[in-house]
Amino acid sequence: MPDAMSAPDPHPPAPQPLLIGAMAGACPQCGAPTLFSGPVRFAPSCRACGLDYGQFNVGDGPAAFLTLIIGALMVAMALILELKVHPPLWLHLLLWTPLTVAAVMASLRVAKGALLILEYRNKAREGRLIARDREA
Repeated sequence: MPDAMSAPDPHPPAPQPLLIGAMAGACPQCGAPTLFSGPVRFAPSCRACGLDYGQFNVGDGPAAFLTLIIGALMVAMALILELKVHPPLWLHLLLWTPLTVAAVMASLRVAKGALLILEYRNKAREGRLIARDREA
């Protein structure tokens, strides 16, 4: 008789809401927080269930998109600060540069996690061409 601890669970856990799973870096299959091995680098696979994250193609698409959005927000906030307070230029550089980098890195992690989770849930794979016989 197999041990109850080693038997696979016939009822997989319910998927977490997308943003909660992405912010937690949760595996889309088991929910364990094993999605990332670095700040924005995916782990090769889930340490809990073994899901291979290499099969998903998230790429760097979110990076340009987030950089433009966050850059626009930071410029707007810098202009508001300039018009209200008139701080020196060095204060702008000291304030907005690290804030922009931190905001992009934090949102990039969430965006990449969300895209991987969506690829898993929708069973998205790379497109393949199918050769068809042509009738003349």
